[in-house]
Amino acid sequence: MSQWTGKLAFENRVLVIATMHRKEEAIAPPLQAELGVQIHVPEHFNSDRFGTFTRDIDRPANQLETARLKLRHALELTGKDLGIASEGSFGPHPVLPMLPLNRELVVLIDQAHHLELVGEATSTDTNYSHATVKTLEDVQAFAKKARFPSHGLVAMPSAEPEDKGLIHKGITSEADLLETVARLLSQFGQAHLETDMRAMVNPTRMQAIAQATQDLLHKLKQTCPNCGYPGFEMSDRKPGLPCSLCGLPTDLTLTAIYHCQNCGYEDTVSHPDGITAADPSQCPFCNP
Repeated sequence: MSQWTGKLAFENRVLVIATMHRKEEAIAPPLQAELGVQIHVPEHFNSDRFGTFTRDIDRPANQLETARLKLRHALELTGKDLGIASEGSFGPHPVLPMLPLNRELVVLIDQAHHLELVGEATSTDTNYSHATVKTLEDVQAFAKKARFPSHGLVAMPSAEPEDKGLIHKGITSEADLLETVARLLSQFGQAHLETDMRAMVNPTRMQAIAQATQDLLHKLKQTCPNCGYPGFEMSDRKPGLPCSLCGLPTDLTLTAIYHCQNCGYEDTVSHPDGITAADPSQCPFCNP
């Protein structure tokens, strides 16, 4: 069991942020203010080796494990024992598939105290999109929808080009966009456009990373009532919240189990979402 001393466990320690895409702009300020850490962004750190949004390099594992791999590499590179990495994913919303969803994870590892915590943010506020265009008018319509030029774009011959050297990233000026696409149209008769989801050219994504960082800080402040260790967070949910009309159990959460990763202490909390009965519209009996 690790000994924990609260804020002093972080104060004045060097915290490595594993990024090459300026994510420290979203992550560093709240951590410095709340934890008193000294921020270090390693030089020559190549996060692209762990996957790119343009698919020219595949991600080696799932979202969480990739963030861990990225962070462990940064800690090995710097010789430090405290760090943070983030990893984002984009795709259709699981309930409303017509809407794109951004899920951001921010992982903190403190090797000195055997601590790992994960902050998370999900948002439908994203410009994530793509299109195949054949005219410059189509290009301008897509650019407007994608919040260009405040948000960068990527242009390539097709969605899966054989020549990775033809993937043009970080386009943030109209002149560069039109020149690049005109060249692709001349050579291939079409161009595939995507939103550039790298944080330094996507301020909307940067906001989501900041939200995930705040979630991480919230979890750090949730301490175990038994040993005082941070990250006393929900490990499981149990359904059964009764319907307000018929009283039968629903799939909504009735209780939540909180677990300490340090001493193993668990606590069961009733009505963790602050509601004591489910709306009949969510009852399988009243609304089959």
